[in-house]
Order: sequence, then structure tokens, then C-alpha cells
Amino acid sequence: MSPSGNGSRRLVADRRATQTPKKPAKKKRASSGGGSGGGRGSGNGRRRRQPRRKSPQRGGILGFLARVIRFFFRLIWGVMWRGTVVVGLLVAMGVGYYYSTLPEVDELLDVRARGSVTMLDRHGEIFAWRGEQFGGAIDPTNTSIHLVNAVVATEDRRFWWHLGVSPRGIASAMRINMREGRSPLQGHGGSTLTQQTAKLMCLGRDYDQDIWDSEAAYEADCRRTTLWRKIQEMVFSFAMELRYSKSEILSIYLNRAYLGAGARGFEAASQRYFGISSTEVNPQQAAMLAGLLVAPTRYAPTNNLERSQERANLVLGLMEQQGYLSEEAADRARANPATLSAAAGQDTGGYFADWIMSVGPDFLTGETTEDVIIRTTFDPEIQAAAEAAVANVFANQVREGSTAEAAIVVMSADGAVRAMVGGRDLAGGGLFNRAVQAFRQTGSAFKPFVYATALDLGFRFDDLVLDAPLTINVPGSGPYSPENYDGQYRGEVTLTDALRHSLNTPAVRLSEEVGRDLVRTVASQFGIESDLAAGPALALGASESTLIEMTGAYAGILNGGSAVRPFGLTELRLMGEDNPMFEQDTGIRERVISEFSAQQLTYMMSQVTAAGTGTRAAIDGRPTAGKTGTTNSARDAWFVGFTAEYVAGVWMGYDDNRPLSGVTGGGLPAEIWRQAMEEIHADISPSPLPMIDPIAEARPPEQPQVLNADGLVRDGSGQLVGPVTPRGTRIPIGNAQGQGNLGNAINDVLNQIFGPRNN
Repeated sequence: MSPSGNGSRRLVADRRATQTPKKPAKKKRASSGGGSGGGRGSGNGRRRRQPRRKSPQRGGILGFLARVIRFFFRLIWGVMWRGTVVVGLLVAMGVGYYYSTLPEVDELLDVRARGSVTMLDRHGEIFAWRGEQFGGAIDPTNTSIHLVNAVVATEDRRFWWHLGVSPRGIASAMRINMREGRSPLQGHGGSTLTQQTAKLMCLGRDYDQDIWDSEAAYEADCRRTTLWRKIQEMVFSFAMELRYSKSEILSIYLNRAYLGAGARGFEAASQRYFGISSTEVNPQQAAMLAGLLVAPTRYAPTNNLERSQERANLVLGLMEQQGYLSEEAADRARANPATLSAAAGQDTGGYFADWIMSVGPDFLTGETTEDVIIRTTFDPEIQAAAEAAVANVFANQVREGSTAEAAIVVMSADGAVRAMVGGRDLAGGGLFNRAVQAFRQTGSAFKPFVYATALDLGFRFDDLVLDAPLTINVPGSGPYSPENYDGQYRGEVTLTDALRHSLNTPAVRLSEEVGRDLVRTVASQFGIESDLAAGPALALGASESTLIEMTGAYAGILNGGSAVRPFGLTELRLMGEDNPMFEQDTGIRERVISEFSAQQLTYMMSQVTAAGTGTRAAIDGRPTAGKTGTTNSARDAWFVGFTAEYVAGVWMGYDDNRPLSGVTGGGLPAEIWRQAMEEIHADISPSPLPMIDPIAEARPPEQPQVLNADGLVRDGSGQLVGPVTPRGTRIPIGNAQGQGNLGNAINDVLNQIFGPRNN
């Protein structure tokens, strides 16, 4: 061994003991390419995994905020994907539920709660519709392609491709609503045609009378837009898209959409407005029908044709933009806008149609669930004449701004109503009908029934009656003293003159003489069904009645003394059936007064228009008869009269019962009557009235008799002769021409009192 530096050397063992131990070096894996022997030998050892280095934590406020954001992001994401799964499951369950409840398409095409009523005039032409018309089921394959294209272009241009809901459309609609100052769900809905169909189906809920106050309330609720309803609508739409084809969905929509004027579905609307089937509509007609969808009542061509045509032009523009029409075809359609059919354009007869609905059986009119065809007595030409007369008089003879009203009824002698105007709003339809609903005092228009009673008891047209001051003590009311309109008295006058000049005291005297109860009986038998006054003012028209009642009662005078019941319905049948369920050809009922009495009364009334209070109603070259009527303070003014062909009644007054200014029955009402009847008879040859010849029927001179203060006729010795007229002429018992029911009854009573007598 070699020596150490100090002369001595340390042993190897001592040197190891003084050195710090070192960790063994990690062995390197042998590379695949080989290497030195030492490297290859060390590759047999296993490499230890190095620990992952931690990213440095950001400290301070920024680090804290970052950690908070990351936490909430993870939380929201977790909630969102889990919520999406839950919502998806709920939607799937809802779609499955609605899918299972959807019926076959055929069951969804006509589900009206009410049927329709189609009215025909006396010539068999349609003049009015009521209820909900359904023209028959259609689908995109059996209707005009222009109609299908117009609906899709207007309501949902992506209809053929979407899955029932258009998120883009909904978002756009919400944006428009908010821009226009509304809430997102008010106004534009962004609904697809499928969603609109779901709304028409009320999400599968049928109308139930036990739940809804009315069908209108049901439909209003179906149209209500809320967030929850919108969600249900979307789910229902998904179900419809799975259950039905696009063509079937469109079929439901085409048949259930309301298009104004009572038309439910496009087939009914096409027939209602154009008088043709939907298979025949051209582009401009299709555009007008599709344009109704946004607001059926506002854009209905029967309400405002020009506005409907303007709307149709917008639809034509959409059809052109979307390639359904060429530019040339669109221009041609705009140059020839759609117009109404003759029947649809007839803006008349509304009051008459409403009257028919009110007098017909409810289960076949207002409450019908069937489609009904009613043939009526309505005459459109007579109606036009009546409407023109009312319009002309108010335009030229009534001060501007007046709110006075007028009504007119025209009928045949058998009670068949030919025309009816219920107010100055000549379209009528759903309005207050003054011809049948207004109960007004009749004034002197009631007097013919007083004279009818007297004539049927044996009085004559040339008998005398006293026109002088009169006071009657009415129990419970005190003295009653009628006065004439002009305040003058004429002494003894004939019955004809008393009626001609509408004298009041003679009418009251005559009514008291024959008995008020008998006058009420005659009036009620002639058709005055209203409550009649019990006091002496009965004779002067203190009772109320309607214009149609009064006109019908006068028709009984024209036809020879038989009562009539005014009627307008002649035949009723269900659509598609040939055998009628109801028929009527006359309104004549039992006889009230004798024919001779009616003929005398007709003559007396002819003198009213010839030289009395109703001369403004006279028609050159045509015999007329009638009676004026004016109530206290001129609150009501009447003229009711007839020719040989027609009876017409006119009433004028204020709805609030204010007095008229300067109007009497012989003034404007008589003028309206004359103008209407002149036009009605323009093409009818004059015919004589069924009345007596006053010269041939003149009474021969009689032996003078004495009228005592007790009002009884006595001969020169003071012996009682018999019942008397107010001038003292004995009342004849019976007559050669025969008596009515009332005369026969009174005849029996008088025979029992005085014994049989000869005239």
C-alpha cells in the first residue's frame, strides 16, 4: 500500500464512514435503438412516475372571483342539462297524451254547436242567412289551388316544412309586439297554421253548455293568449304533426276557420260571398277569403267591400312574392277585384229576417243544431220601396241631425208580410226592431175598431152622432172630458164624417154607447193582443200596441172582416230533404165582423184619404183608405192604410218617448206611406176597394122620432121604441148582408130584451 500524505494512509473503511451517503441514481430505460452496455443493463429497472406539478394558484380578489364564476357556471350547466332532460320528458308525455286523444280527421271538420238558417224570399231566392253556415267538407285536393296558396302565403309560408312550431316566427312576433308598445304575448302571435288549427280546436276541448255561459264565451276563452296556453298550444301542435299529415291539418283549418257573416269554413264563405263553390274561386276571390282570417268581421265584404278588396290586394302581393302567382296573373287579379254575388250584396231584409227567427220554433231557428231552409213571404222589391221612402223623407223633410225614428210594415190582406223596416238603420239585423218590439200608444189609429163594433151592431155609415162637449165620471179617476184636436165642435155629424176628421168626442160617445168591453173584444179579435185600456180613453187609442199588430188588424178590414195573424214563414225544411216540416199559405182566421160592416168601414176610411186627415196619403188614380193617429203631445204619429192589394202601416217617434216637433199622423207618416205605396204599385193596375156604394146604400127617409134626455128613442106617445144610436135612430137588429160573430151574440141579447124586430 502507498503511504499517506502525512506519512500514514487512511483505510478504505474509515473513508466510507466519514462520507455522506448518496441516493442511488435512477436507471435509464434502454432505448430501442440500443446503446452502451451500461445503459442497456440499467434499462431493465422500472421507471418511477413523476408527480404532477400543480398550477400556480392566482391569489387576491381576481382569483376569488374566478373561483366563484367557475362554481356558478358548473352549477348552472348542471341545472340546465338536467332541466332540459326533465322538460323534454314532460313535453314527450304531453305530446303522447294529446296524440292519444286526437280523433280521426273526419270528426273535426264540422263541429258546430249551432246549425244554420237560410231564408228564401217569395220567389225562392236567398236573401238572408242566420246561424253558422257550413257549406260542406273540403280538403286541399278538392278545392281551388288558389285558395290553398292564398291561405299558406298569408298565414304560414313555411307550413309545408316546419314541425308545427316556428321559433323564428314566435321571436319575430314578440319583437314586433314590444316595438309596438304591447307585451310580448299581446298582438302578433307568430303562430303557425298548425298552432292556429290547435287554437281552433280549443286544444281538444269541446263546447259544453254546462260549463260555458254561451258559445261566444267558449270561443273567447279558446282565443285567450297566456304563456301557459302558448306552451300547451305548442305541445298540442307537435302531437298534431305526429298524428296527421300536413294536408289533413290544413283540411281541419279550411273547414273550421270563421270567415265572417256566419260562415264557418271556406266552402261556406265562398257560397256566402260569391254564390259559388270553393272549387271555382279565382285568385282575387281566394285572396279576399284568405284576407278575412286576420279579422273576419272587420274585413267581411258584406260590411265594407272596398276595405275587403284592399286587404285582398295585400294577399295577392304575398302570393306573388312567394311564387304562387306570376306578376302578370297578380296584376290581372288586382285589376279585376272580387265582388259580392247578387244575394250577398243585397243589404236589405235584416229586420224581416230577425222577425222570422223570433217567431219560428227555437229548435229550428235560434237554437237549431240542424241546417234549415225557410221559405218566406218576403218581397225584396217591396222592401226596397219601403226603405227608399223612409230614407227619402228623412233626407229631405226632416231636419238634419234629428234622432227621430220610423218603422214600416207592408203585408197582403191575408197577413203575409212582404216588407219590414224596423228603424232608420235600414240594414237591420240584430238591431232593435220598432216594427215588432216597440209598444206605443196608437192614438186615433185605434178608432176604426170603435166604428167596426158599432157597424156590426147595426149602425150605418150615415147615422148621426153628436160632436159636443162631453164629460164622463170615471170611478176612481174622476171626470173625463175628451176634446177634439182642433178644440172645435160640429154638432151632429155622420159616422163617416166623424172618422174622416178624426173627431174625438163622437168616438168616445159611440164607444160608450156600444160598450167598451165590446170594443176591446173586437180589437183583440182583429189581432190587437196588447192590454187594452179599461176607461173611456180606450176609444182614443190610450192603449199600446205594435206596428205589426195594427197593420195586421187593418188587413182584417180589407179582407172583409176576418182576423189575420201576420206571418212570414211559408215553408220550413231541413237542408238536403225534400219534404217540408212545416207549411203555411194564409194567416186568415175567424170572422170578426160581417162583410157588409167591413165594406162600410172601408168606405168610411177611404174618405180619410180623400178629404180628411190623411189626404197626404192619397195616390192619384188609385183608391186608398186609411187612418191617421197622433198621441198626446205628439209622442207617436201613425198612418195605417191599404189599397186593394196591400196594407201598410207607418209609425214615427222617438225611442225615448220625447214629443215630435210639428209631426202628426197625417204629415210625415202619411208621406212615407204614400211614397212607399206609389213605388210598390208602380206596375200594378188600379183596382177598386171592397167597399159599399154610398149612394146605393143611402137610407130612405124615416118618420121623425123623439130623443129624450135618457138617451132612448120614444114615439109620440112616449112609448119605448128600442135601443138607440146617439142621434136617436133605432139600432137595426141584424141585416141582409149577415153579421159577424160579435153581431150575432149581441143580436141574441137584444132579442131577449126587446123581442124579435124587423129592419
